[in-house]
Amino acid sequence: MASVSGAQLVAESLKAQNIEYMFGIVGIPVTEIAIAAQAVGIKYVGMRNEQAACYAASAVGYLTGRPGVCLVVSGPGFLHALGGMANATVNCWPLIVIGGSSDRNQETMGAFQEFPQVEAGRLYNKLSVRPSSLEAIPAVIEKAVRTSTYGRPGSCYIDIPGDFVNLQVNKSSVKYVECCLPPPISTAESSAVSRATSIIALSKQPLLIIGKGAAYSHAENNIRKLVDLCGLPFLPTPMAKGVVPDNHPNCVAAARSTALQHADVIILLGARLNWILHFGLPPRFQKDVKVIQIDICSEELGNNVRPAATLLGDINAVTGQLLEEFSKRSLKYPSNSEWWKRLREKMLNNEERSKGLALQKSLPMNYYTVFHHIRELIPKDCILVSEGANTMDIGRTMLPNYYPRQRLDAGTFGTMGVGLGFAIAAAMVAKDQTPEKRVICIEGDSAFGFSGMEVETICRYNLPVLIIIINNNGIYTGLGADAWKEMLKFGDPATCVPPVSLLPNSHYEEIMSAFGGKGYFVKTPEELQNALKASLTDKQTPSLINVMIDPQSDRKKQEFPWLTRSNL
Repeated sequence: MASVSGAQLVAESLKAQNIEYMFGIVGIPVTEIAIAAQAVGIKYVGMRNEQAACYAASAVGYLTGRPGVCLVVSGPGFLHALGGMANATVNCWPLIVIGGSSDRNQETMGAFQEFPQVEAGRLYNKLSVRPSSLEAIPAVIEKAVRTSTYGRPGSCYIDIPGDFVNLQVNKSSVKYVECCLPPPISTAESSAVSRATSIIALSKQPLLIIGKGAAYSHAENNIRKLVDLCGLPFLPTPMAKGVVPDNHPNCVAAARSTALQHADVIILLGARLNWILHFGLPPRFQKDVKVIQIDICSEELGNNVRPAATLLGDINAVTGQLLEEFSKRSLKYPSNSEWWKRLREKMLNNEERSKGLALQKSLPMNYYTVFHHIRELIPKDCILVSEGANTMDIGRTMLPNYYPRQRLDAGTFGTMGVGLGFAIAAAMVAKDQTPEKRVICIEGDSAFGFSGMEVETICRYNLPVLIIIINNNGIYTGLGADAWKEMLKFGDPATCVPPVSLLPNSHYEEIMSAFGGKGYFVKTPEELQNALKASLTDKQTPSLINVMIDPQSDRKKQEFPWLTRSNL
């Protein structure tokens, strides 16, 4: 009778669920699982840190709608992946984490890397489970994949005891499971749709806010139709940029504060009233603003602000319902209204301020000058990965997105360290689906430090990722070389160097050169342009451009602090 090992069962079950990508770090007891995964046709990418591996697997889930898998060893390996599990669940991205654990007959004995992984995983996952036997593995994996994608997506953890990996079982005793069905698509109640359209029709200062839930739902065509049909101004949240192109005339991102503060009706399409949207509360919003909330998760409805209408369902499907309702009652919000005049005036003012900063000739360069030159040269259809403090915030306003699901950043959890993992995931998916598409990863120098060794992973798999480091010698701000030397005269760096400072003029590009990629160290706009052109022309080789900027460069003055602090 033919037999099969636990490792083979895990791999075959993942393949049966149409899993295509696995990221991880092998070791006792999971090495055989990675080998078995490759044998059945799953692509395995060996990373340098479990945290980056987990971020990569979660990004695959967002980009494809099918969870990526993160494979980790027991104990510390599992713990290193917790950040990725939490990030995926908070971002509502499907993810499967498979962790090896100590042998069952050694539990409670102080086994190698023994840790209560199933119990610990429950806090960060929609499902945290260990198969009761080898025969149960296919059913458990099917349930994990289904749970990760159904309803509000999130992370699921599967624990595989070390003695399961090479244990053999007769194939005839295994209950193989077919691929789970696609997530069911739910629609809102017709009465709620009718109420929402009535509220929108009566609004004087409407605002449509598009969240990354809309991007995940592939709602771009219906949302574009809704914007065009009704003439509504819209504001994308960071990772929803490109659901409707940023250059659409109804995009009011350049007047974000004004739009939020003065809208009388807000339509939330897959966006949450969390810290990113200042909880929907004054002074950032009108006290009596009417909120129409469209979300796939019923528990999200009514969070922080009591909504005027709630539409529970798939974002794409519900947007289709709104379109159908508006086809019965024509609504075209006038483009010459006072609301539009106010928004356009603010947009023009903010764009002029940014343009003035971008065209400054002084050296060292500022953020705006750097992003101006990047914007002029990068392809419109590139996938942008961005992380860092000012680097991410200013980059979001300066670098437009024209297509959905082509911006990845720190997200709802505000996670630093995601950049290179996300870039590797995006490059793997692009390689299979759109090989001509470039992945451009724009990092602050501090953010790069979290996962910089993944440059070796990028080179090992020959992924033509372009990394651009905006280097200000610090976190938020840094010190120039001369100021650094003066600071050291005061004594031990641990007691006198500001906590936000990093080593001035660090040559991060040499990390890329060390592994066979191309590195560039630039200080002027001309050097930046030349490095960008060379990197974009070479579509086969990974590259890193280390851009030195003024250590004291900052965002232009904001009307409100970026983070709304609670007064509760």
